[in-house]
Amino acid sequence: MRKEEDIRRKEVKMPHPEIDYKKCTNCGTCIEVCPVGVFVKKGNKVVVAKPNECIGCRACEAQCPNEAIEVKE
Repeated sequence: MRKEEDIRRKEVKMPHPEIDYKKCTNCGTCIEVCPVGVFVKKGNKVVVAKPNECIGCRACEAQCPNEAIEVKE
């Protein structure tokens, strides 16, 4: 059995979408195509409400008509 101090922790990078608001027109396409509901509209603005829920499928990135979303890891 391993001792706790022998276990090395590895940083795990999770995917998360970022919106470039200079390009975003708040059309809501990302909201429609995201299978896990990462995006929501607050007022007239689309925001990443649940970045930790992102599964990295990149549907939002591929379908954004203005190339305003980048999924980063």
